[in-house]
Amino acid sequence: MTSGGPPEEHGSGTRARSRAGAGAGRRGGAPLLVRVLAMLVAFAGMVAFAVVLSRLTLEPSAASERFTHSNLHPGDSIRAYLDQPAFRDTVKQLGGNILLGVPFGLLLPVLLPRARGLLRVTLATGLVMLAVELVQGTLVTGRAFDIDDVLLNSAGAVLGYLLLGRRLGRALHPPRRHWWNRRTRPDGRTKAARPAKADRTGRAGRTGRTGRAGRFTGWLSRHPGGSRSTE
Repeated sequence: MTSGGPPEEHGSGTRARSRAGAGAGRRGGAPLLVRVLAMLVAFAGMVAFAVVLSRLTLEPSAASERFTHSNLHPGDSIRAYLDQPAFRDTVKQLGGNILLGVPFGLLLPVLLPRARGLLRVTLATGLVMLAVELVQGTLVTGRAFDIDDVLLNSAGAVLGYLLLGRRLGRALHPPRRHWWNRRTRPDGRTKAARPAKADRTGRAGRTGRTGRAGRFTGWLSRHPGGSRSTE
């Protein structure tokens, strides 16, 4: 007969280990080969998207030079798009700028694991499109800087991330460790608290008064006649 703890302890320990193993498997993400292939596909898609983006935004247009003007006030161009008489033109302007940002929300969580997260995807998209708009407004003929285009592109990135990019990033890469769960170990358990400091009596976590009371109680238990003599 083998010695050991109660059956309940063995059962609970086995279940805890199985849950920890299952949690570690879920947190591990996809296999390495699958992740590498997915990142290569995302990189190829990002390169193709960069080519399309440059053709749409950085090609000179001398014919439209006199019609272009910069917009530094958020909302002005969006209101102008909505006020256009033809609904098709409104959809083309608004929808085109939104669709232009969707690939960022889809590809960034796959290509760059550290760029996952709604705020990070939105910030990265905004910075890239802000740089594109600055180049348009300063170097490209017939193009102008428009802050509303940056906002619409960022909205498209948010849309793409919420629809599919978030799921792709979670399925391929291990989850990021946020600042609020830094005390959590990789196996899901929390770190043990620091041991209490020992006081002068050598007893951890107790004050000097508690230590003296404990010594006095121990002395009384060893010398039962001492309490009668003090009376």
